[in-house]
Amino acid sequence: MMSSPIPHQQTIAAVATAVAPGQGGIAVVRLSGPAAEVVGRSVVSIPGQQLWVSHRVLYGHVMDESGKERIDEVLVLLMKGPRSFTGEDVVEIHCHGGLMAVQRVLERVLAQPHVRRALPGEFSQRAVLNGRLDLTQAEAISELVAARSRRAAQLAMTGVDGGIQRRITSLRERLLDQLSELEARVDFEEDLPPLDGAELLLELQCVRRELEQLVEDAKRGDVLRQGLQVALIGRPNVGKSSLLNRLSRRERAIVTDLPGTTRDVLESEIVLEGVPITLVDTAGIRATQDALEQLGIDRSHQALAAADVAVLVFDLSLGWTSDDAALLAQIPDDLPRLLVGNKADLQPASMAASLMAASLGNEVDGKAVDVMLSALTGQGEEALIEAVLKTCGASEAQGLVVALNQRQRDLALAAVGALGRSQEAAEHQLPWDFWTIDLRQAISSLGEITGEEITEAVLDRIFSRFCIGK
Repeated sequence: MMSSPIPHQQTIAAVATAVAPGQGGIAVVRLSGPAAEVVGRSVVSIPGQQLWVSHRVLYGHVMDESGKERIDEVLVLLMKGPRSFTGEDVVEIHCHGGLMAVQRVLERVLAQPHVRRALPGEFSQRAVLNGRLDLTQAEAISELVAARSRRAAQLAMTGVDGGIQRRITSLRERLLDQLSELEARVDFEEDLPPLDGAELLLELQCVRRELEQLVEDAKRGDVLRQGLQVALIGRPNVGKSSLLNRLSRRERAIVTDLPGTTRDVLESEIVLEGVPITLVDTAGIRATQDALEQLGIDRSHQALAAADVAVLVFDLSLGWTSDDAALLAQIPDDLPRLLVGNKADLQPASMAASLMAASLGNEVDGKAVDVMLSALTGQGEEALIEAVLKTCGASEAQGLVVALNQRQRDLALAAVGALGRSQEAAEHQLPWDFWTIDLRQAISSLGEITGEEITEAVLDRIFSRFCIGK
């Protein structure tokens, strides 16, 4: 990774804040590159004796090209490189939010010579190329922006602070130490004391185990980043919509005593114990001649196929039916599932338990009902939340400190595989240079995680997934 700013021919500009019509009091137009200060001075009129000094906020107005009309009242901040996010000269124009004001300010900036609209993630890419961030920090910033829960934001902030970079760099340096020992023996074995192959192999195994743990933790981290999709399925009128409303703390779905009220898939975003969850209330699945209801049922099957866990809701007051059993059979074998008996408030708990045991019999292959609840009163709600998180492995994600993303996990897996091949070379007592082949590959894979060994083409692909202005 380069440590000094890279000269770029063009200055880039973009809106660095979310823009929505009529929303947001403030918006920021960001410029980065050699012409940033010149452009800022050209479009912003600064009254009085204010001086363009780095890291000082100035007050002024963005003027139109004639210099007569004020487009907006703004604050402007110059940050001279390398003391900026990108490592280049950066100017931020803080204007009013909404849509028209910020659009006019950006258009005024883009009309200047040597300025173009920034590509997605281009500010962050320049920060990486100029050594202001390593690649894991840049990715963590993107994850922080996209975080859907407090725990996801905390996990991303660990990456922003360099937590992933430090872990990976430490492991990579340990491998580099072993590689240097091996290569020294390959070239100068007669001049050096014998190398303890068993000790070296033990160190490679330790690094491999640490990488395997990072890979395993990454799977749990995905739960916090991406969340879970929980499909509520069941016969019509068993209380799926009431359960959705109860968990969402709002009237998301229409609830009536008429079967078939829900005719489409309804979704509600909630956060449970720091885990973002999309609740999907599906249309009651049954045989029907109603074309509109059948369309909803078809979408219910699609939602079930995309779910991380299926919650099969049945009516405790009616007991387990053949229709419930038929629905259970439609859940894919590899999809985690929970059996939830609703309407426990309609009878004493002891009677509900007896009825449930009697009605289920062997029709669910001996699988016990996971939760008895009442969507009306909230009885059993905490038990359902705990069961959902446990079934999906989400409860194990609570103590995570560092979690790799998908790209980083794939590279860590590649390093694990390479170290495994090095271990095989050792076990077959092959010459030292055979050990080094795969050891170099493992080191290279770890270098790709932090950006120390990566091509600009790969960087382009990574940052193209970022939002514009970041």
